[in-house]
Amino acid sequence: MSHSGEDELFDSVEAEEARLEAEAQADEDALLDEEANAPEERNQSPVERLQGIIEKLNEENKELNERMLRVAADMENLRARTEREIKDARTYGVTNFARDILSVGDNLRRAIEAVPDEAKESTGTGLNALIEGVEMTERELHNTLEKNGVVKLNPKGEKFDPNFHQAMFEAQNPEVPNNSVMEVMQEGYSIGGRVLRPALVGVAKGGPKFEEVAAEQATEETNEAEGSDS
Repeated sequence: MSHSGEDELFDSVEAEEARLEAEAQADEDALLDEEANAPEERNQSPVERLQGIIEKLNEENKELNERMLRVAADMENLRARTEREIKDARTYGVTNFARDILSVGDNLRRAIEAVPDEAKESTGTGLNALIEGVEMTERELHNTLEKNGVVKLNPKGEKFDPNFHQAMFEAQNPEVPNNSVMEVMQEGYSIGGRVLRPALVGVAKGGPKFEEVAAEQATEETNEAEGSDS
């Protein structure tokens, strides 16, 4: 080995020793700094140190439990939201289709009403069979809609509800309760408790309050029921 090679080897060994000494000194300095910053731990007995460790573990355990509870709550909310979305999809998934089908039912009804009464009463013609076929188709259409949760709204005599009814006019009529539906111009439909198409109605004004009339009717029905029982 050449003299220059030996020198390089010694230099590398010395550099490695210097590096190890520097690391050891750095670790010692860090330990001294830690002890200097936490003098209370140096003065603690082993029991006190153990108690401190136990307290830290308890705090970490508490944090983990709280985190697990939050995750469980999030999962429960996700499950409930998913179930609700699935239920809504099943209930309201046919909403747009059902709304389009309603126009078919309207056309069937218009076709039936377009036939004069004289023609309907006449016998021995094929027109009667045609009318019966259209009426049967209309009934089957409504039955199919009901099977899919679509309910017809014919609110005549009921209290006007802006959520399900659309007022086309108001008329003074003291003989019927105020704010009640006195005429249905077009039947409405609902699906799953939501309006699919509002009923077009005429609303009565000027009569007694709807709630008072309803209370009187309920009282009369109760008295009649008690009288029949006696």
